[in-house]
Amino acid sequence: MDRTLESLRHIIAQVLPHRDPALVFKDLNVVSMLQEFWESKQQQRAVFPSEGVVVYESLPSPGPPFVSYVTLPGGSCFGNFQCCLSRAEARRDAAKVALINSLFNELPSRRITKEFIMESVQEAVASTSGTLDDADDPSTSIGAYHYMLESNMGKTMLEFQELMTIFQLLHWNGSLKALRETKCSRQEVISYYSQYSLDEKMRSHMALDWIMKERESPGILSQELRMALRELEEARKAGQELRFYKEKKEILSLALTQIYSDPDTSSPSDDQLSLTALCSYH
Repeated sequence: MDRTLESLRHIIAQVLPHRDPALVFKDLNVVSMLQEFWESKQQQRAVFPSEGVVVYESLPSPGPPFVSYVTLPGGSCFGNFQCCLSRAEARRDAAKVALINSLFNELPSRRITKEFIMESVQEAVASTSGTLDDADDPSTSIGAYHYMLESNMGKTMLEFQELMTIFQLLHWNGSLKALRETKCSRQEVISYYSQYSLDEKMRSHMALDWIMKERESPGILSQELRMALRELEEARKAGQELRFYKEKKEILSLALTQIYSDPDTSSPSDDQLSLTALCSYH
């Protein structure tokens, strides 16, 4: 632990040289420090060059407790985990969680190396019914995870997180199963999605799939949304990275909005439209 704290102080001294490392997390101006951290990172090297803004979002609420989210360049999302009595306090608390995770992301142990991959695969094997031999077989889940890690050698965990979030959503959405049925190999799917970011087009395709699910099983959208909101709240209170849960909420909310704003969307051509969206993944 002492070594980790010393490493964090060293990172702070490098990225925020005019700040006192011992006082960083006690400073009430943590919001500006988070912004300053990412601006400094992008000046040093091209980190998520297309997304250079730290974005805050406060949930509408007539009174406390207040909830605030902060999204970092690259898409990682964090929220306040304490019970906050003002919006400003919630924003500071979210920024503090994000800053701590941003600093930890700079530690050598958070970069994907051969040693990191070996340890991660061993942990994955221990938590599943797979074997180490599966790591060399991309048709298995362990093998696909191994391939994804090797394809992202040298990246940090926050950089790797966006791709992982995409695959978590594709699995949750049922799209990975559909792609397997079209005989796409895991390597092809991974290689394809490694080129793309999680954007409005991808969210719209996933929302369309959930609209089709709702027509097949009325009520499933509301059920999934309740579950997503509960998972998001639990993860936020635990101080976890939130993007997967927040994206689920956004996709399901988008699907519900489209259903209620356009009740005539249940035309026969929707099956073809959903298939078109799925094919655009491949």
